[in-house]
Amino acid sequence: MDTPNWKDKILILENFESNDELLSGNSMGIYVERNAENGLLVHFKPLNEVFKNEVFNDNPGTLLNFERDLIDEDDVEYALDVMFLFNRYPQFHLRKNDEVRQLHKLLDLLKEEFYSDSASYVMLKTLLKVLLLHLIRYQNDGFLQQDLQQKRVFRFLELMETHFLQQTNAAFYARELGVSVKRLNQILKEKLQMTAKQVIRQRQITEAKRRLVKSDISVKELAFELGFDSMSSFSRFFKKNVGVNPSIFKDKHL
Repeated sequence: MDTPNWKDKILILENFESNDELLSGNSMGIYVERNAENGLLVHFKPLNEVFKNEVFNDNPGTLLNFERDLIDEDDVEYALDVMFLFNRYPQFHLRKNDEVRQLHKLLDLLKEEFYSDSASYVMLKTLLKVLLLHLIRYQNDGFLQQDLQQKRVFRFLELMETHFLQQTNAAFYARELGVSVKRLNQILKEKLQMTAKQVIRQRQITEAKRRLVKSDISVKELAFELGFDSMSSFSRFFKKNVGVNPSIFKDKHL
């Protein structure tokens, strides 16, 4: 096994029963429901969220749960595509026979490698990437048929992922989309159940956690990189959303 701690990075379960079984809040999840009518129903769990209650039913399925590190290790464009995949829709339906067969095949390859005594981190990561790229393609094909408001949500997420370090005000994104802040929040509430401010805050939290764990950045430096006026205001923000202040969070993950 070429990476000793690979099981901390990726998890595959059959018919999991609770969000408590997930790796961490900073992980991303896909649950493929196999007995969905007329194909496969694919559920997504973005960062800092959990699966919706409808995932836990009597239909058999496969959970793929992986840490964000697995996509951050690759190029930025791929990482952005994966983030959009998880944030466009909480779920989507695969009905075409060739897409269903291909996803089954990739899931089987992943499970075979995961449960092998000689499982390889590189192989698991590669197979996961192939599966994600297929899902991105399938979702993009369906996205072309979606309504204008869904496309605005996608554009907002694209802009936010690119600019959230410099722009944390909803007014910036509303101007770029050509709508009012009130209308932008209405669209996001309808599609994502969050306002623009809440989506940006969620992204700041994810980025803060990642940098605290993966880099030597100080809390003060991180506060200003994320657009906060002071270290104290960032610490209050982080503790309110995570439960502990950033210094304690960093120490726990050393």
